[in-house]
Amino acid sequence: MPFPESRQPVLDPVDAAIVAEARAFNRRLAWAPRLRIRNRFTPLLVQSLLHLGQVADGARLARAGVRARRQVIHVDGLAVPLRILTGSRPPRAVVLDFHGGGWVIGNAQMNDALNIAIVNACDVAVVSVDYRLMPAHALRDMLDDCLAAARWLLGDQADPSWAQLPMLVVGESAGGHLAAATLLSLRQSPPLLARIAGAVLYYGVYDLSGTPSVRAAGPDTLLLHGPSMATSMRQLTPGLSEAQQRTVPWSPLYGVLDGMPPALMVAGARDPLFDDTVLMAARWREVADVELHLLPEAAHGFIRFPIALARNMQSRTHAWLNERIAAFKPLT
Repeated sequence: MPFPESRQPVLDPVDAAIVAEARAFNRRLAWAPRLRIRNRFTPLLVQSLLHLGQVADGARLARAGVRARRQVIHVDGLAVPLRILTGSRPPRAVVLDFHGGGWVIGNAQMNDALNIAIVNACDVAVVSVDYRLMPAHALRDMLDDCLAAARWLLGDQADPSWAQLPMLVVGESAGGHLAAATLLSLRQSPPLLARIAGAVLYYGVYDLSGTPSVRAAGPDTLLLHGPSMATSMRQLTPGLSEAQQRTVPWSPLYGVLDGMPPALMVAGARDPLFDDTVLMAARWREVADVELHLLPEAAHGFIRFPIALARNMQSRTHAWLNERIAAFKPLT
């Protein structure tokens, strides 16, 4: 699905000093190893280091005035762990969050910094899904966990005080893939999908057969190991042909998007997944409003970096979420 010459993506205009700061950060980032999951040992090692680094996260929550609790929900025969963050005021909305990590690493707690900021900037509760991971589990298991969490949150089993609140979805990287796939699955339950006021999708993966930027990714890509990406994604759907990979739920880019909520989509020019967001935004715009940000010098995962490009995008995300919450009209 290449771009016509007349519709080549245009990057956002960004202040030269902010671009220069991002470029300087990228030069330092280029010395770091690229994320490349090649065996069972690597994700186990990375996951262990992640847990070790999260030991002191309670202090960050306390300083921010945010409470966290773990809850295991039981839906459709599944037991799905959730991490729920709430602020000091009653929430105006609830955000369903899907963490990234390439489907093989990560957990809900790794998003605490981003989600604490959302809780306090938007007066919302955040429900983050601790879905199962590869290689111990299959992609279908992750999709089932995420859909179960959405059905629980949108149904009558969650906190009764949330029943009339707008719901929003946030997903980053692999979490963007799972968020989009979950929304597509909710098309089978229109009243539930109608409660979704908006979706924020950071540099997601929407075509598991590989978009042009994934197939062309070289060794100069940042954070992700570009040359191995297409091969790694094929491992998510063993036994499927390329044509079968280009179907839902595996590749949301090829789904029927009728009924999707407004979306904020973000990608960076230094990200091998750049085309995924550009192509998905073009399709999504056929059925709903899309605010698309394509940022110069932004690498995969940049939203977490200590640079102005990330801080400004987080601020715009908070403002966009607040706009969607204010515009939401509950069903009568």
